[in-house]
Amino acid sequence: MAESAEAQLLKGVHGEVCDIRDELDRIKSFLRDADTRQDTDQTLKTWVKQVREIAYDVEDVLDKFMLGKALEQHDSQGCIDFLYILIKQFMVHHQTASSIQDIKTRIGMITERKDAYTLKRIEQGSSSNNMSDQWNDPRLNALFIEEAHLVGIDMPRRQLIRWLMNGDSRLKTISVVGMGGLGKTTQVKKVYDSQQVKKCFETYAWITVSQSFKPVDLLRNMIKQFSEAKKDQSPEGVDAMTEVELIQVLRSYLQNKSWVMITTRKGDVASSSCIGPSNHIYNLQPLHPENAWSLFCRKAFQSNEENSCPQELEKLSRSFVKKCQGLPLAIVTLGSLLSMKGKTYVEWEMIHGSLGSELESDDNLRSMTKILLLSFNDLPYYLKSCFLYWSIFPEDYAIRRMKLIRLWIAEAFVERNEGRSMEEVAEGYLNVLITRNLVLVTERKSYGKVITCQIHDLVREMIIPKFREEHFFASSVEENMNRIRHLSICNDGEKFPNFDTFSLLHSLLRLLKVVDLENVSVDIFPDDLTSLLHLWYLSLENTKIKKVPSSLMKLKNLETLNLKGTFVCELPVEILKLERLCHLLVYRYHIMVVYLPFNSVYGVKVSAGIGHMRSLQKLACIEAESGMIRELGNLTQLRRLGIIKLKREDGNDLCTSVEKMEYLQSLDVTSMDEEEVLDLHPLLHPPLPLQCLYLTGRLEKLPKWIASFHNLVAVCLRWSRLRDDPLKALQSLPNLVELELRRAFDGEELCCEGRGYPRLKQLLLIELMGLKKVRVEKGAMSSLEELDIRHC
Repeated sequence: MAESAEAQLLKGVHGEVCDIRDELDRIKSFLRDADTRQDTDQTLKTWVKQVREIAYDVEDVLDKFMLGKALEQHDSQGCIDFLYILIKQFMVHHQTASSIQDIKTRIGMITERKDAYTLKRIEQGSSSNNMSDQWNDPRLNALFIEEAHLVGIDMPRRQLIRWLMNGDSRLKTISVVGMGGLGKTTQVKKVYDSQQVKKCFETYAWITVSQSFKPVDLLRNMIKQFSEAKKDQSPEGVDAMTEVELIQVLRSYLQNKSWVMITTRKGDVASSSCIGPSNHIYNLQPLHPENAWSLFCRKAFQSNEENSCPQELEKLSRSFVKKCQGLPLAIVTLGSLLSMKGKTYVEWEMIHGSLGSELESDDNLRSMTKILLLSFNDLPYYLKSCFLYWSIFPEDYAIRRMKLIRLWIAEAFVERNEGRSMEEVAEGYLNVLITRNLVLVTERKSYGKVITCQIHDLVREMIIPKFREEHFFASSVEENMNRIRHLSICNDGEKFPNFDTFSLLHSLLRLLKVVDLENVSVDIFPDDLTSLLHLWYLSLENTKIKKVPSSLMKLKNLETLNLKGTFVCELPVEILKLERLCHLLVYRYHIMVVYLPFNSVYGVKVSAGIGHMRSLQKLACIEAESGMIRELGNLTQLRRLGIIKLKREDGNDLCTSVEKMEYLQSLDVTSMDEEEVLDLHPLLHPPLPLQCLYLTGRLEKLPKWIASFHNLVAVCLRWSRLRDDPLKALQSLPNLVELELRRAFDGEELCCEGRGYPRLKQLLLIELMGLKKVRVEKGAMSSLEELDIRHC
């Protein structure tokens, strides 16, 4: 009987795998539904954690099964004994079948307790943002703060009052937008209470909109306040009016000069409320460092008449203020907590070192946490994992936009969307987080594209406990390896401790999807990495490796290979077998001293056959070879292409290939040397999405298509040595925002005619050795913000 049961178990393993995969989909649906309610229900929270554990176990079983299948396929291609393969297959199927049976038993036990993933409380429904537990909301205090206790509000208040006092009689809107805790309510309340403002209006009302509100109650409250301000009785029967009737009454109050002021964390709410030239959006900024320090000292040292900080506590105090990053709510709350502590270095150092736990245990800090995380709790389920992901990065870490997007995709946080690439969907996710003021942009391109971004340090402290509940990340190989799916080393170039422990990867981390070794001091490619067959993302950026092993071909699931800043100059032919690879980034820049050399970018040699890697979206930078140039036309999914050492005779083939790349957004081409001509005239129909064009090499004449291609936002011409004025030739490009001319012109005078370059923000004129004069006519470059003329 035992043998029969075992045989039955193994026989149906493929069906069991399909069943458990369906079960995983049902579990994920439950977790999505329960997500918005678990914060206010401890029983549900505990149960969700148990269900999530089962979800992780199911994913492990499926991943191990697929890993076993991949190893079987790899072994069968070699000279391994058939009997060995059969035994190995038996072991994989036996382990999979047993694990699935164990999971089903656990699911059955949970089902008995909780009716198949459904709680009656969930079925009865509640608001996704209902916060039933009682807590002290510090924002209420903002309505009653005395003027003398406020810091840094004068400039915003003056601007808001100026807007309110000016204008015609039409109904207008002012939206004050910013992240939670910036003091939006405080700022607007002080403007609202200003007698200078009130004397200009017959009626006024202060309305607080809760997370869950009824429009009818809000309208009714507004009407009653307007009536009270005019010293009139409320309209008869106002409590029984319908929503339409209430709106009609309210319109009668707003017929004359009227303003509506709104505070919001969401940029899209502000934008939709302020359509039209008469409306205004005020983006409230964090406090200036001096004001932040002043506010902290007032709160932390209020027992001191001068509110001065003791010398022995100044370093710690400034560190506390830095963590708050100009957020008034955080500064006030943290300062008030410290004011009740002993003024000793030891006690303050203890709080500084355990701030994360203090945020969970102290009542006042918990209230602040709830406010700052309101925006997080309001996020759609699919965005929460994306935001929690910031926990893995160090404090004050500004991450590059594209790195973040690739990591999200590798972690399977990004859902597929018909008609859009995964990168485009992920960028939409990031824009939502930025719009909701959860993510801070630290650097942008002149044309608006985000370069780097980060989150507030205190918010990071708050989400770390939430992220740890997911326990699928390690910041070193010496951490707990249970269910780790992401390994990252953040040590800024220091020697990686005990690199021999990387051999642990073979046994403990075989299901890793992400390995990020950026800036790690390693000069040889770790061979054990090629045994991680589930790997989607591999970064060895800014390491000292010089060679990539041919065994890399085993990473069939790899989508991103980042070798930027390494010394790799040639890729093995086996890399062509990575058919899922989307991002192949292999280049490094010359370290510039004073003058940038012609060959400032070092690329990589690739073998013939590159045209078979049809999933590629980013390819930079490759060395040009005649046959390979023609193959590039097969890479129709490319968004970015970087190519160096191009010969004049290959220009026609490159243009033919580029015309087939219908999604191309960025093209970077460098010729063989300073004397080699870049012939790009045959490019008659450039891809419509093309926005960024970087050309390094001699141009006998500027290709006509460049000056007439209106989608360009950034153009860089280097070593072009043009005889005709390129500044005049490009002036009609309506969307051009960035223009760099480096050794691009051999003449003496550049000219921009009136109304030329209407959107240009950045103009760089560098090493134009013969240049004597730049003439800009009236009305030209009306948007210019940066002009850099060097070595001319």
